Amino acid sequence: MKTILSNEETGALCAELAILIRAGESPMGALSNMTEVDENNDLLKKLAGDVENGMTLGEALKESGAFPAYMCGLVQAGEEAGRTEEALEALAQYYEDRVRLNRRVRSALLYPAVMLLLMLVVIGVLLVKVLPIFDDVYASLGGALTGVAGGLLTLGRWLDKIMPVLWILLAAVVVFAAAFAVSESFRDKISGSWKKSHGDKGISRKLNNARFAQAMSMCMASSISPEKSAELAAGLMDAGAKERCGGVQGRLEGNESLSAALQGCGVLSASQGRLLEIAQLKGAEDKAMSQIAGNLMEEGETALDTLVSRVEPALVLVCSILVGLILLSVMLPLMHIMAAIG
Repeated sequence: MKTILSNEETGALCAELAILIRAGESPMGALSNMTEVDENNDLLKKLAGDVENGMTLGEALKESGAFPAYMCGLVQAGEEAGRTEEALEALAQYYEDRVRLNRRVRSALLYPAVMLLLMLVVIGVLLVKVLPIFDDVYASLGGALTGVAGGLLTLGRWLDKIMPVLWILLAAVVVFAAAFAVSESFRDKISGSWKKSHGDKGISRKLNNARFAQAMSMCMASSISPEKSAELAAGLMDAGAKERCGGVQGRLEGNESLSAALQGCGVLSASQGRLLEIAQLKGAEDKAMSQIAGNLMEEGETALDTLVSRVEPALVLVCSILVGLILLSVMLPLMHIMAAIG
C-alpha cells in the first residue's frame, strides 16, 4: 500500500530537500542525509534507492506514488531547467500557505457549527425540561399553557419521546465534526463533494483563483514556460475550477498573451491584468504573479472572514429571539395570573 503524505508532510519534505541542496548536496546526498536522520522512514529509503539507481528526483517522487502529479511535474521541470532548489522552495512555500489556509477554513466552518449545536441544545433543554415545570405551576394554579406556549410544550413532549434518537443524531454530528477537524483525508473528501455540488462560485472561486495564481507564480519563478506553468497549475484545481483554469493553457497555445488568457478565464481582474502586462514588458511577470497571488489570497480570506463575522451574530440573534419567545410566552400569562391572585 502506497503512503499518501499530508500537505504538511509534503511541504516539510520539500523544505528539507531545498535546504540540503542549497547547502551543496546533490539530490542523492540530500536523501541519504535525511534517511540517516529518520532511519525508520521507508518512503525516504525508497526515494534514496531509486535516485541511487539512476532516476532523477522528479522521477523518484512520481514512482513512489506518494506525491501529486503537479508536484512531481514541477520538480522534473525544475531539474530540466537546472533550478531544482528553486522548485523545491516554491513547493515548500505553497504547501505552507495551503496548510495555513486549510486551518483557517476549518476554523471558519467549525466555530459556527459548534455554536449552532450548543444553541440547539439550549433550546432543546428549555422545551423538554423547563416548559413542563411551568406547566405544573400553571396546573397548580388551576390553569394550563395555551397558545404559543402550549404549542411549544407539545413540541417539547414530542422531542422528549424521541430523545434516544436525538442523542444518536447528536453523537453522529459530534463524531462527524471531530473527524472533519482531525482527518485531512476525510476533510478533503467532504470538501471535494461540496465543491462538486456547489461549483466554482463565490468564496470558493476567489480561493481557487488565488491557488491557481500562486501555482503559476511558483512555476514561472522556476523558469517554467507559461504554457507548462498553466498545465501544472490546473492540476491543483478541483473539478469545477480545473476545467475553467485549464482553459488558460489552451488560450496561451492559441497565441493569446498571459494577461489576456488569465482574464479570459476569470482568474484575474482587469486591473490585475494590466499589472501583469506592465511587468511582462520588464520581464518580471513571475514577481507580478506572486504579488497578484498574494492579493487574491488576501481577498479570499477577507471574504471568508466577512462571511463568518456575519454568521456568528446571526446565530446569536436567532437563538436569543427563540429563547426570548419561549420565556415570554410562559412568563407573561403567569404574571397576569399572579397579578389577579395578588
